[in-house]
Amino acid sequence: MLILSVESTCDETAVAVTENGRRVLTDQIFSQADLHAVYGGVVPEIASRSHVEVISRLADRAVEAAGIRKSELGAVAVSYAPGLIGAVLVGVNFAKCAAMGLGVPLVPVHHIRGHIAANYLAFPELEPPFLCLAISGGNTMLVDVRDYTDMRVLGRTRDDAAGECFDKSARVLGLPYPGGAPIDALAKTGRDDAYVLPRPVAGDNPYDMSFSGLKTAVINLAHHAEQTGQALDRAGLAASLCRAVSDILVTRTMAAAAELGYERLAVAGGVAANSRIRADFRAAAAASGLALYIPPLKLCGDNAAMIGAQGYYEYLAGHTAGSDLNAYATMEL
Repeated sequence: MLILSVESTCDETAVAVTENGRRVLTDQIFSQADLHAVYGGVVPEIASRSHVEVISRLADRAVEAAGIRKSELGAVAVSYAPGLIGAVLVGVNFAKCAAMGLGVPLVPVHHIRGHIAANYLAFPELEPPFLCLAISGGNTMLVDVRDYTDMRVLGRTRDDAAGECFDKSARVLGLPYPGGAPIDALAKTGRDDAYVLPRPVAGDNPYDMSFSGLKTAVINLAHHAEQTGQALDRAGLAASLCRAVSDILVTRTMAAAAELGYERLAVAGGVAANSRIRADFRAAAAASGLALYIPPLKLCGDNAAMIGAQGYYEYLAGHTAGSDLNAYATMEL
């Protein structure tokens, strides 16, 4: 089954064509990073307008690049929550029109479910059940993936997401937006024990996480150095931050895997592109004898192929929508 899928929850406009939830024919992405870099973060109104400007042309390009006819498409999938509400609305409205025009079912997909499904594209052999850590700019959660559409959140951040911690720390270190990749690159040139940073504990749930205190500690160190005229070891602070974030994520994830008896572990989302986190998970999984699945970098960030992958399984489960489908800024997994 060929699915046309749409992703517009933040600052990437993406349209893809996938087959049976496992094969990518094309994944066309227009990044708005340059548009928002001058502001140091995503401006929702600018993001929404940019989506409107490019989404139709991107869809035409996707069909052409896939080498198919529009009549061969069996469904249209769209990320309808969570995200910047104006941006999500653009994708949802385009997908509703496309499904109606093509005369095919419309399949709503939760954005985080899409990130988890990116692993199906990278690893065709992967099937539920497995444990997945979903880490991105807006979300950080440990998910029990019982089946393709049956998932339970075991733990989550109580405040900031891991990606938000990286982005705001990058800003105070004078690094460009988005901050994940620049911090990763800078960290490779520094010592990860240059600064002592906190590993906050969040509440009674051992799988919950917190990154607000860690972010504040980095900001305070940078401001203190500036105000007192002391030299700031930017590379060392970046390396220490990456180590701290990785410690928080790996410790809780491996504890869940051990205590709940998982044998397969997946990691997904934009923060899964961080080299320290990838290396630490590989080492921890190898030491514990777990099978580890981490998508290639191109499938870690927001893309439409992952929405098509999850959309296939949502379609098989009968999860389709009508022309009254709405967009949502927040929604439980």
